[in-house]
Amino acid sequence: MQILPLRTDQERFLKKRTLLRKYEKQKGLFEENIFHPSLNFELLEPKHLQVYSFRIDRKYRALFIFITPELVEIIDVNNHYR
Repeated sequence: MQILPLRTDQERFLKKRTLLRKYEKQKGLFEENIFHPSLNFELLEPKHLQVYSFRIDRKYRALFIFITPELVEIIDVNNHYR
């Protein structure tokens, strides 16, 4: 599994909140095993949109879509509780 590089705005968002290091760690886990327990990988509602998420930390998550079965693109990084 591979994640495409982040867009500049997403990278700035992570840097501003000092989350880039956590993101890189979770990205590594994701690329090794999408079902790693600390990722809390899930399909979001409404399911027909096929948008998934994984946890960066307790507060933030990365939303993504599958481009191919082995390639994903992060479409948003946000506060999980907002």
